[in-house]
Amino acid sequence: MGEVIRLAERRQARRVRPRDQRIAPARAEFFFDLACPFTYLAAERVERAFDHVVWTPASATIVRGGALESDPGATERVQAAAAERAQVLRLPLEWPETFPAEVPAAMRVAAHAAASRRGAEFVLAAGRLAFCGGFDLDDPEILFEAAAAAGLVLEDCLRAAGDRGRDGTLEAAGSRLLAAGADRLPALRVGRSLFWGEEKVAEAAAAARMQAAAAGV
Repeated sequence: MGEVIRLAERRQARRVRPRDQRIAPARAEFFFDLACPFTYLAAERVERAFDHVVWTPASATIVRGGALESDPGATERVQAAAAERAQVLRLPLEWPETFPAEVPAAMRVAAHAAASRRGAEFVLAAGRLAFCGGFDLDDPEILFEAAAAAGLVLEDCLRAAGDRGRDGTLEAAGSRLLAAGADRLPALRVGRSLFWGEEKVAEAAAAARMQAAAAGV
């Protein structure tokens, strides 16, 4: 099983880094869809690789050009590719019974979590529940378990989950990625560069470190 990171410990380590070893922080914007197994496979590595991450939920259906559940062949290919990557990364992978259905309520709460600066905590908790435990994130009990793990106020999450007005923002984020050339999630924006696909996390992190080092000169 892969290493499970602890956010509080990592952030404390960053704060106590000796002054003469500090460089400009590596920053990125992470675009994700909680229904996507590759978001789960990438999320912990993203949190580990960057000093500062903006967590932005985006519609994978928009980026992909259609719902995955409408194409059984595509669903099978995604499952096979995700299983292969999970094995390479030594991460557990269980499929929710509802896969590949979208999880709109969970995505609305993810938008609320990101706005509350708890995006990392919520995405990591939700990903583990969905793709380690095989749970349906749009089940209110499971959704609120992820919210509680992220330290979110449950009443606020309940309102966010039912707020269909948030859906347009998620679709707009997907449309911007599609216009920029992305054809799948997750994606990472580093400066003006966009990297899409779970396998590009390391490449995006290297680009961010190069930018940070240049900024620190």
